[in-house]
Amino acid sequence: MERGQTKQRVEELLFCLYQRPIHPELFHIHRVKRLQQTRYSAEIWVIGLAHVVTVQAGKQILTELVCEENELLPKAGLATSFRFRGERDHAQSFKDGLKYILSTQVERMTPQLFPATHRDYVHYAQNRGVFVSFDEWTHDGLAPFSFVDFDARDHELHIHAFHAFPEELTLLKTQSIFEIGKPTIALH
Repeated sequence: MERGQTKQRVEELLFCLYQRPIHPELFHIHRVKRLQQTRYSAEIWVIGLAHVVTVQAGKQILTELVCEENELLPKAGLATSFRFRGERDHAQSFKDGLKYILSTQVERMTPQLFPATHRDYVHYAQNRGVFVSFDEWTHDGLAPFSFVDFDARDHELHIHAFHAFPEELTLLKTQSIFEIGKPTIALH
């Protein structure tokens, strides 16, 4: 069954980091962005109030997944996983100098602060990254949204993801960096 087609809640979301790609058939993909750099390629999917980022550098693949827990998610290649609660940092190194760094925050706001914050992010996202608004889930005039911004550098990919849950007055923020190791120089 595809995920991301029903109303989601932040406490149901799970973070997973895989050393492999994830099948697109597992999700309802609302928007895709492909990036090509000299040393890596990447793909960003918005899957409801969640996202997938897959980075391939040579033969190595890392996939950042934020989604609802699901029995169909693969166990093979899972490097780490956890639920979102408060703030959390994670760093992990892989072979050939590939490194992954993550910082997450579940930000719960007051009814007075959330609408202004929501409006600011929607305005900012209009000309940047990948933005999807879920108008069918609007609550008190505010539509939930996913916004994944990125900065594709030669040896790093920076991802800033924001998932807004108006009914919960909550914003899930993730910041991640995929560091691509220095290319090895073959000596002959």
